[in-house]
Amino acid sequence: MSLEGKTLFITGASRGIGLAIAERCARDGANIVVAAKTAEPHPKLEGTIYTAADEIEKAGGKALPLVVDIRDESNVEEAVAKAADHFGAIDAVINNASAIFPLNTKDTPIKRWDLMHQVNARGTYLVTQKCLPHLENAENPHILALSPPLDMDVKWFAPHVAYSSAKFGMSLCILGWSGEFKGKIGANAIWPRTAVATAAIANVLAGEDAFKNCRKPEILAETAYRVLEKPAAEFTGNFLIDDSFLVSEGVTDLEQFAVSPGEELLPDFFVPSDPPAPDGVKIIDIQLTH
Repeated sequence: MSLEGKTLFITGASRGIGLAIAERCARDGANIVVAAKTAEPHPKLEGTIYTAADEIEKAGGKALPLVVDIRDESNVEEAVAKAADHFGAIDAVINNASAIFPLNTKDTPIKRWDLMHQVNARGTYLVTQKCLPHLENAENPHILALSPPLDMDVKWFAPHVAYSSAKFGMSLCILGWSGEFKGKIGANAIWPRTAVATAAIANVLAGEDAFKNCRKPEILAETAYRVLEKPAAEFTGNFLIDDSFLVSEGVTDLEQFAVSPGEELLPDFFVPSDPPAPDGVKIIDIQLTH
């Protein structure tokens, strides 16, 4: 099922994973709403909504760059209305925007708690809610979130209660929507087995030196693309780990997604033991949560 002419509303699409998803779908001729905050160049963050729109159109799609703060209800309502008016429809929502501050309780200011919950869980809910009338009229509507499987193990929560609860809040939305919209709208989550070379790794977690032990955002882009191709009425309620899903889809060359092929890979947060890593995937034996 091609995404040609389909309209995707992607939050946080100005860079990183969101932009990679946008470019992959643009190769089919999709319409992409670049819903992100960065309109002017940032000293530590590459790209703006306008540079992203250029990349999307070079890849073969059509782009609508919109300055969107997903914490602001009126801003989201306005952006959704502009998107629907411009492209005539919204066929899928990709909830990619996220805030991260993975510290313990003592070292996490309440303003950081507020930011993560407003962007991650509340933002996912708000954007999806405002797009819902358009999804209900779409031929093959999908809701997608970049959020982890619901593995309720204390080890995922103890090191950073605020961040973990905010990310799992996104997954709880997907769980609920898969039931609420069953048979009508697909609601699925995708998550990386390993760290992905993005600004979060460079600026928050490990520094750019760790990129050699990361995968490229394109692995999640390919995962998202293949989910969006699925029949929404049937494919829903899935919490997919990127490499295991791609292998199940017949993708055998996972090294193409490595920043430095052959290097061991950093594990990401929140990855349960099942499904295990595909054959040949070498994971460094550390916990990013610690």
